[in-house]
Amino acid sequence: MDAIDREILKLLQENAKQNTKEIAGKIGLTVSPTFERIKKLEQNYIEKYVAILKKEMVQKSMIVYCQISLSNHARELIDSFKEQILELPEIMGCYHVSGNYDFLLKIATSDMNAYQKFVIDELSVIKGISNVQSSFVIDEIKNDTVYPL
Repeated sequence: MDAIDREILKLLQENAKQNTKEIAGKIGLTVSPTFERIKKLEQNYIEKYVAILKKEMVQKSMIVYCQISLSNHARELIDSFKEQILELPEIMGCYHVSGNYDFLLKIATSDMNAYQKFVIDELSVIKGISNVQSSFVIDEIKNDTVYPL
């Protein structure tokens, strides 16, 4: 990857709807080599293109980070937990972490009542959870999707 590829990736991360002609104009190449570079970057670096929604407009303005501890670290329990988490659309991110807890979840709900219902009806029925600690986002200072290159 050279400086031009990094610039293309930066531009696509900022706005993936840009067409090849727009990108070519910004990086100083013609359309054809720009198109070829983008295709190679898509094969090797770009996982997918997405639309980032305004959470308030889709009634998901409450973001909660939830720390989960499991009762033990048996492989079967960890694998079962991971499988069950994948089935819950409210969970936007799940990270197996080291430290004082085992997993960190990012959960999006409409409000406190919806979060309480989610915890009682969905999260608490997952076998092997020994502790759940929730942190509620008060203000979002930075939420970037762009990797620095």
